[in-house]
Amino acid sequence: MLSTCEAKRCDTIKHSPLATGDPLDVLIPLFPLDVVLFPGTPLPLHIFEPRYKEMIGECLAQHRTFGVVRVVEHGLAEVGCTAEIVTVVKEYPDGRIDLVAEGRQRFEVVRVNQERSFLQAEVFMIDDDPGTPSPAHTSRATQLHADLLAIAGAKQDLSNADPAAMSFYLAGSLPLDLDFKQKLLALRSEPERISLLIGYLETNNPHLRRAATAREKAGGNGHVH
Repeated sequence: MLSTCEAKRCDTIKHSPLATGDPLDVLIPLFPLDVVLFPGTPLPLHIFEPRYKEMIGECLAQHRTFGVVRVVEHGLAEVGCTAEIVTVVKEYPDGRIDLVAEGRQRFEVVRVNQERSFLQAEVFMIDDDPGTPSPAHTSRATQLHADLLAIAGAKQDLSNADPAAMSFYLAGSLPLDLDFKQKLLALRSEPERISLLIGYLETNNPHLRRAATAREKAGGNGHVH
C-alpha cells in the first residue's frame, strides 16, 4: 500500500488533460495496488484494512466502481482502470470481504484527494482512438497467447472477448512484466497494443518454453540433461 510520504507526493500530481471534451469524473475512490488491471479482466481481492473495508462498503451500497491504480516508485501510475464488484465471495464477522471485481474503463489521474481515510482522485476517462488491428495481427497475437498458456498446461476461452479490446483480454490472463502491462494500459490504439504484445510474446515465449522443458527434465531424476 501507499506510504504516508508517497501519498503526500501523490497529492501534488496534476496531469494535463488528455483531450478537449474528455469527461472529468467528480471523485472516484482509489485502490492503489501492485497490479495493472485491464478492462474486462477479473481481479480477486481480500479486503482487510479498515479504510478499504469502508471504501468497498460504500461502493457496494451505492453500486459504484472504484479505481485500481498501480503503485510505482514516485507514488501512483498516471493511468489506472475502474473496477466493478461482480461477486462477493465471502463476508467475515470482523468485516473482511473476499470479492471478485472486473476492470471496466481506463482513466488518467488528474489530482489526488486525501480528505477521506482512503485516497480519491479526479480523473479523465480514456477512450481508444479509431482504428482496428488487421485480422492477421489479431490471429498472431491470439496464437502466441495460446502457445504461452499451453506451456503452463492451461487455456482460455476468448469467445466472449471484445474484438476491439482483444489485447487486454490476452495480456490480462498472462503473468507479464508490470511495466509492460502499464505501457499497454496507457496506449490509446488497439493496433499498437496488438503489435506491442506480438513483439513481447515472440521475444519471451521461446525463453519460457525452454525453462518449462528444463523443469520437466529436472522433475524426472533431479538433473537437467
